Amino acid sequence: MAQQEILLTELEQLLRGGTAHAHLNDALKGLPAEQRGEKPYGLPYSIWQLVEHIRIAQWDMLEFSKDASHQSPKWPDEYWPEEAAPKDEEAWNQSLQQIEQDLKEMIELVKAGDLYAPIPHGTCQNLLREALQVADHTAYHTAEIILLRRLLGSWKS
Repeated sequence: MAQQEILLTELEQLLRGGTAHAHLNDALKGLPAEQRGEKPYGLPYSIWQLVEHIRIAQWDMLEFSKDASHQSPKWPDEYWPEEAAPKDEEAWNQSLQQIEQDLKEMIELVKAGDLYAPIPHGTCQNLLREALQVADHTAYHTAEIILLRRLLGSWKS
């Protein structure tokens, strides 16, 4: 297998959840709906807010990677939802579906593009950096979701 193919395979595995940590889907599996908006022990965010933050940030990195006219949300206000809980089941499901769709699109972009070429409208970023950042960011907040679930008593390790 060529080195580029090995790198692309490893990147896809990392983006999908890696092999050394839980995937977002694993962290959310079996989560009681009533816990989506809970903020235990005075923590500043809920699982819903973390999920939405993952969605917004991943979408922003994807759009930045492919669209020179993309305008990023205002940091930090527009990267975090104000509401602690989703308004309904449909909002929850739409957020999860968008995360999955954007992840698939990022993987396709990585496989089709030049990983090392600077993104023309960026400031020295490239697809490799953006893919690693998506994976790192999602893994970080997935760990926070697991911690919240432990505090809420709904994580079975």
